[in-house]
Formats: sequence, structure tokens, C-alpha cells
Amino acid sequence: MSDQNIFLVGLMAVGKSTVGRLLAEALHRPFYDSDDEIEARAGAEIGWIFDVEGELGFREREEQVIDELSKMSGIVVATGGGAVKRANNRARLASRGTVIHLDCSMRRLLARTRNDRTRPLLQGHNRKEILDNLMAERAPLYAEIADYRVVSDGQGAKNLVQHLVKTLRNDGII
Repeated sequence: MSDQNIFLVGLMAVGKSTVGRLLAEALHRPFYDSDDEIEARAGAEIGWIFDVEGELGFREREEQVIDELSKMSGIVVATGGGAVKRANNRARLASRGTVIHLDCSMRRLLARTRNDRTRPLLQGHNRKEILDNLMAERAPLYAEIADYRVVSDGQGAKNLVQHLVKTLRNDGII
């Protein structure tokens, strides 16, 4: 089996963590969620980090975690939705593994985040406007580094993972 890393990128709530865990399990690889790693190292939740250090402080921590994780071999990583904002992160992800951009419709994003009170960037009044702006800002950054783009609407995570495993095998990635 290849030791090629697999990195999942995409907006919040597209299913990166769920798909990443299942993909890692299917491939018998370690799974890491960059947001979970940040929280474990900080000893605090991301919301607290945003409150105390601001987005800049969070992005500094995220860049360090992405650098360290991306140097490993044979892992699956679900990145935070904004990890692609930094050029260093994009370069590291693109050069150190296969990047899969998970995407979904705005309707699905709104449904998935309807009752979410844990995402600092969604604490404004108009979730749709916030998500539209994030999508407009980040879509070109995801596209810049993505080896694959997969739309997760209309299929369960297990079916999506089966599709990804088949595609990655056919393309010689795994």
C-alpha cells in the first residue's frame, strides 16, 4: 500500500471529518482532524482560541499543525475549512499528498449548520450570507490544490468513501 497522504479540504460542514474517519478506516490508515489536533495541543476549544487569540492566532496554530501532520506518511487528514487561506498550507498539502476537495450545496450546508453554535465564523446573524462569502473566498483556493473534487450531496458518507477508494485505487494513489 502506498504511503501517500490523503488530505480532505472544503468548507465547514461538508463532511470532511466523517468521510476522513471512514476513509482512514477503509484504508487501514491513521486519521487526524487538524481542528482536533489544535484543540488537544491548546487544551482549549477552537471557540475559546478565537475569542482569546482571534482568527490570526488560530491560523498560526493551524499552520503549525498542518506542517507537522503533512510531514507524516500514509495518513488521512481532515483539515479545517479555512486551512487553505494560507499559502504555506496550500503548498504543503499540495506537495505532500493527494488533496480531495469535498463540496456540497448551499442548501445542504445551511441544513447541516442550522443549530450549530460551535463554529466561530458562523456566529453572525445571516448564516447564508456568511457561508456564501466563505464559499466565494475559498472555492478558488480549494480548486488550486485539489487533485479531486467530490460533491457529497445525495450520497451517504459510506457510499462516498467507497467511491473515493475505488477512484484512488484506479488512479494508483493507494
